[in-house]
Amino acid sequence: MHYHVYHSVDVVNGTGTRCTLFVSGCDHACRGCYNQSTWRVDSGHEFTQALEDQIITDLQDTRIVRKGLSLSGGDPLYPANLSAVLQLVKRVKSECIGKDIWLWSGYKRANLTPQQQAVIDHVDVLIDGKFEQDKADPSLKWRGSSNQQIHYLNE
Repeated sequence: MHYHVYHSVDVVNGTGTRCTLFVSGCDHACRGCYNQSTWRVDSGHEFTQALEDQIITDLQDTRIVRKGLSLSGGDPLYPANLSAVLQLVKRVKSECIGKDIWLWSGYKRANLTPQQQAVIDHVDVLIDGKFEQDKADPSLKWRGSSNQQIHYLNE
């Protein structure tokens, strides 16, 4: 898996202070996407064990109280990302007690593959649906267009 950017402190992508990872790879090609540079699966940087370990360390650091991890992109549920994302979310849930996971995906919850659902089984909040420019609304919380839905799964 590749990623574009990792923010160890983020207050925009979900509730509270969070760690946020923007992964590479997306096949939705949404018109008006603000993150087109993440579409190519090999763009950005290689996601390494060292970065995964750093995310866990950052989530456990008590100097800054982080509420959890946010995964965006690109698309964390893009098929080439599933193995690495599944490993990461499992580690967060087992090693970072009390931290939630938010995930943004263009794939709809009702149409997920079993492999994608395996990731979602560890997620607390899923924002699903492709960005639709004709339904864009900057007043919406946590989503860019009105067709996207927020699913509170484990809260």
